[in-house]
Amino acid sequence: MDHYRAIITSMDQYSLPQELDSVIGSEGRDFAVMAKHTQPIRKSLSLIVVGVSWTALIGFTSWGFFNPLLKGGEVHFKTNGVLTSASLNNFGPAIMPAAFSAVFVLVGIGLIGFGLYLSLKKGGYFVGTPTRLIHFRNKNVRSVDWEQFSGDIEVRNRGLSGDLSLQLRTGRMVRRKNGPDRYVPDVIYLSGIPNVLEVESSCRKRIKENDPTPSTGRGVV
Repeated sequence: MDHYRAIITSMDQYSLPQELDSVIGSEGRDFAVMAKHTQPIRKSLSLIVVGVSWTALIGFTSWGFFNPLLKGGEVHFKTNGVLTSASLNNFGPAIMPAAFSAVFVLVGIGLIGFGLYLSLKKGGYFVGTPTRLIHFRNKNVRSVDWEQFSGDIEVRNRGLSGDLSLQLRTGRMVRRKNGPDRYVPDVIYLSGIPNVLEVESSCRKRIKENDPTPSTGRGVV
């Protein structure tokens, strides 16, 4: 118990929202942290990179196709196997290619925007008790018993803060075109939290204490 008190003393430097305090009630607190992000920042950055690459590729292709029109020339392409040409004075045939290009560019911009949104979206509060992990964000509360976690944990320590990924026993099957279906477990992210190694140690201990299955010697992924 002294170990958990030490964690609380080092982390609990801010007051928790009243609604969250009410949910915790008389339960003891192993830790209380605020996550800076809803998911690891690297996931948001990868989405932004994909969006930028996609938009650049479509933009470059579209520029190569429509550039002759901007110079007063013509473009030639096939529509349903029929050779077609378009110009500024006869832009009708090029409307459909232009619409497709615009849609693909908007998809890329959407990926960039969504990645930026996720990178700025706050993760909310996480509180660990002897029996459960409580997540509080935008007045919404999610409580997950420790026995629902598989024990597969990924931790990344970046000095003053870090990321913690806790896999659940639940998940879903994802179909793949060029391979067998793959099972993807549900994950709870505590991203951008202080004292991530101490929190990881606390979570691992509680998961092990509440594990409904025999010990299998799980380790950090």
